[in-house]
Amino acid sequence: MRTLNDLKVKIFADGADKAGMLQLNANPLIQGLTTNPTLMRKAGLTDFEAFARDVLQTITVKPLSLEVFSDEFPEMKRQALKINSWGPNVYVKIPITNTRGESALPLVRELAAEGVKLNVTAILTLAQVEGVAAALHARVPAVVSVFAGRIADTGVDPVPVMQRSKTILAGLPQAELLWASVREILNIFQADDSGCAIVTVQHDILAKAIKMAGMDLAALSLDTVKMFANDAKAAGFSL
Repeated sequence: MRTLNDLKVKIFADGADKAGMLQLNANPLIQGLTTNPTLMRKAGLTDFEAFARDVLQTITVKPLSLEVFSDEFPEMKRQALKINSWGPNVYVKIPITNTRGESALPLVRELAAEGVKLNVTAILTLAQVEGVAAALHARVPAVVSVFAGRIADTGVDPVPVMQRSKTILAGLPQAELLWASVREILNIFQADDSGCAIVTVQHDILAKAIKMAGMDLAALSLDTVKMFANDAKAAGFSL
């Protein structure tokens, strides 16, 4: 059975818990980190810049993606340029559209032309991948985040979408395809099999994956039986 160490895909930790981020940054298995406004709010953060600058004191080498939060493109650009200035390992996350469904591709094109390392996020369609591919600069590093987990949530198999996305990006040697919104450990291996460069995994799923990926199934079966027996005994069941 394969373990996480057998994978070619790079595992990025996805979260906004500072302690967890710094711990995972120190783990050689983790090759980058990402976050987003939803995860930051869930972690109780209210000062975006203070948090980002704080973690960047320690996360100085591995790539860290930080997302703009304005809904207006001129302000998005201002935020992107500011975030970009915080460190050479920073990637600026730009959503594929704003909340009105207006395309962010003109902004992506502008920022890429200025040499900003981008992580274009919230992508769910092949048409969006094609648009991003046309907007990126061939010599500027970029990440293309396709939300495979959300695609799967709709009942659609994301694997063919990811495989086709990889083909679309083939002419951009600096662009890396990222499998986003992992729901279970299997998705990490699917990302690897699909040829994705990166898979982002939230901290709780990462902990489970580090513990269980590659575990012998017979041993896991026995552990499960022991769990049932211990819980029945602890509950004091009798017939």
